[in-house]
Amino acid sequence: MIRHCVLVRFAPDTPRATRVGLFDELAALTDRLPGLLAVHRGPNVSPETGMDKGYADGFIADFVDAAARDAYLVDPEHQRIAGELVAAAAGGVDGILVFDLDVA
Repeated sequence: MIRHCVLVRFAPDTPRATRVGLFDELAALTDRLPGLLAVHRGPNVSPETGMDKGYADGFIADFVDAAARDAYLVDPEHQRIAGELVAAAAGGVDGILVFDLDVA
């Protein structure tokens, strides 16, 4: 299983409703993309002050395998949502951190 972790530093003027809406759109992809098992999303709730380095929101997408993750990455709907996410992030792509784990 591939766990796709995405942390976002949203621009300060990005409304909470926009943040939630983008993550909800990503989660809705589970209905139509084979191999996308789940999308967990929301704000950081860690009590470790300052450890988030400003990445206050994020999501984790679980895929059955790397092929399913790769299909998601090139999916036109995902690309549209990702573009909106980048536009809402502080500094564009500099405000997004992606880390994938191969979970055995």
